[in-house]
Amino acid sequence: MYSNLIHAALRGAVARVVAVAAGTVLAATPALAAWTPEKPVEFVVPAGTGGGADQMARLIQGIVAKHKLMSQPLIVVNKAGGAGAEGFLDVKSAKGDPYKIIITLSNLFTTPLATGVPFNWRDLTPVSMMALDQFVLWVNADEPYKTAKQYIDAVKAAGPLKMKMGGTGSKQEDQIITVGLEKATGTKFIYVPFKGGGTVAVQLTGKHIDSSVNNPVEAVAQWRAGKLRPLCVFDEHRMPYKDVLADGKSWNDIPTCKEAGVPTEYVMLRGIFMAGGVTADQVAFYVDLLKKVRETQEWKDFMKLGAFNQTTMSGAEYVKWVEKNEATHYMLMKDAGFLAK
Repeated sequence: MYSNLIHAALRGAVARVVAVAAGTVLAATPALAAWTPEKPVEFVVPAGTGGGADQMARLIQGIVAKHKLMSQPLIVVNKAGGAGAEGFLDVKSAKGDPYKIIITLSNLFTTPLATGVPFNWRDLTPVSMMALDQFVLWVNADEPYKTAKQYIDAVKAAGPLKMKMGGTGSKQEDQIITVGLEKATGTKFIYVPFKGGGTVAVQLTGKHIDSSVNNPVEAVAQWRAGKLRPLCVFDEHRMPYKDVLADGKSWNDIPTCKEAGVPTEYVMLRGIFMAGGVTADQVAFYVDLLKKVRETQEWKDFMKLGAFNQTTMSGAEYVKWVEKNEATHYMLMKDAGFLAK
């Protein structure tokens, strides 16, 4: 009897030791780590070198490297062919590949609508809206125009198809704004497309065109150098940035085009997408990475210098915004006669 009790006690003690040991092992074993890249990540820019998308992508690349936000390098690759279709189709074909991300502007909508290329934003995975970008009406600083009204009056006086408006690409944001400007003011420009916003600013500085509708960040260097002059911003409200940048003026000193008698508005997406078919953990990694990027001083300085609208979003909210703006761009493109036949 005593022998049986001793054996029972021993079995219980052993069981307790095994249980404790097992618990210790489980406690010491970390939870499965969240996904992180194990090789370089390609960062596709579906636009030319020097433009707003290119500048933002390269800034993100620099911030990630400087602050060691990722263990693997981020490699920026420009794929501007076909109004950005080259870049979009490349990422579309990489379904399930988490090592390829893309920065998008509104050519996310305009390129497939204008060209009929077999691509839709739903072929990708929305990650994060980084900001919204403004458009400004620019002229060469040597010209006498001090206001948008003065310039538009000069365009009218010159007659239809006499003045040249430069922009990035054809049937994209810059030309959509130009058509809106023409309809609002009764003017008609010769629209001259270039590969990127940086080139547009250079062309305007060299007086090869009469005006442009470049993003602030694409022409701020020429403004500060006294080569270009901003006349109005195509938004509902003035830009909030009040630090003096050039000619004794800040971004906030630039009136809205509506204030200047030119009732045309347009803001552009600066967002990040991944390929389709990626996992929630992979998306979460990039959402977190980009959040860390936005928290850096370098990013805040860039937002200020480029006068960005600092609206950001991810997840379902971002998807809803993209859906709404797809419908808006369809109507804009239809009204401008830019839909593929």
